[in-house]
Amino acid sequence: MERLIVEGGSRLEGRIAPSGNKNEALPCIAATLLTDEPVVLHNVPRIRDVLAMLELVAALGAEVEFIGSNTVRIRAKDLDGMTLDTDLARRLRASILFAGPMLARQGGICLPPPGGDVIGRRRLDTHFLGLQALGGKLRVLPEAYELTGKSLMGNDIFLDEPSVTATENVISGAVLARGKSRIANVACEPHVVGLIRMLSQMGARVEGAGTNELRIDGVAKLHGTEYTIGPDYLEIGSLIGLAAVTGGELYIEQAQTNTLRKIRMVFEKLGVETEALDGDVLWVPGRQELVVRQEMHGAVPQIDDAPWPQFPTDLMSIAIVTATQARGTVLFFEKMYDGRMFFVDNLLAMGAQVILCDPHRVVVVGPSQLYSTRMESPDVRAGMALLMAAMCAKGASTIYNIRQIDRGYERIEEKLNSLGARIRRES
Repeated sequence: MERLIVEGGSRLEGRIAPSGNKNEALPCIAATLLTDEPVVLHNVPRIRDVLAMLELVAALGAEVEFIGSNTVRIRAKDLDGMTLDTDLARRLRASILFAGPMLARQGGICLPPPGGDVIGRRRLDTHFLGLQALGGKLRVLPEAYELTGKSLMGNDIFLDEPSVTATENVISGAVLARGKSRIANVACEPHVVGLIRMLSQMGARVEGAGTNELRIDGVAKLHGTEYTIGPDYLEIGSLIGLAAVTGGELYIEQAQTNTLRKIRMVFEKLGVETEALDGDVLWVPGRQELVVRQEMHGAVPQIDDAPWPQFPTDLMSIAIVTATQARGTVLFFEKMYDGRMFFVDNLLAMGAQVILCDPHRVVVVGPSQLYSTRMESPDVRAGMALLMAAMCAKGASTIYNIRQIDRGYERIEEKLNSLGARIRRES
């Protein structure tokens, strides 16, 4: 089993550009099935989840070819059937993203239960309720979901929660449905906006991108396009945390700083200052003294997550590790998933002062000197958080189950070693 050996105590220094946004690449790959013409995607991160998604597209009969290190050409001219490969689908949560495109293009799909991170209950209801509102018919089988619908019709839809992937599925179904759709309570994360931008280049008619209500005028056919995936703001947030806990100075290029306002605000609560420079560069100054900013009247600050534009759930574990190195007390309230906080057992073993109050709340008192240990990555973001903890710990730590980290971060040890880290991968 592959593992990372992380020597603590190195300070990160230098310039770095984030990889493409995984959460934008995945729905864009699925959406290439909406046309029989070629689609070229640039800035595609070569990570486990993306490669598995491309295998699923190829297994459905599409032509898939990397024509550059991070550029892929997909042509779904002739699709084979309507059933996803079960083993491939269970590798990643994003396999659910085929529901909308396949329903719209092929008239249906047989979808095995998706895989992904074990971070608590993750509902599928919103996906199917939205697609049923467009005319899809659902049968729940013992080991699959069968969705059919030969002629989708636009509708006035209110999603029962602003789920990102459900929003993307319903958009993908509505762009080829007959008539107009109004979809309210949608997610408006940057990667949702990115998918809409790509679909618009393909000929879709979508208004309201970046808001919680979309208006879609269905078209009969979409054409091919060439589209560039945006930067991964979750990787940028991880780099901010890495720089802070190691005392390093980083210049993060291609940062799309206009999307980082809430993320930067939360890091400021933990004493981490950042500055947006000309040329879309985010600067994290070196050797910062991390001090938790108390709220009015000395109240203990709370950091919680919520749908965009609030603080993203995927950065909660990153912020928790950052707090272990800041002077003061912080309450973290994870509202979206009931299993994300359990990774803190590893931090306790390393010497952090952390109280797990319940599955949703953690209190962190810092700063704590962390010490090396052996640990296992439970999910993508917790894996990066544990890597952060190892970077500021005394001694050499070993992280197992690093396929979880590889699912979301491209060549992570190479990137960090180029900035001064001491990380090696062993089999």
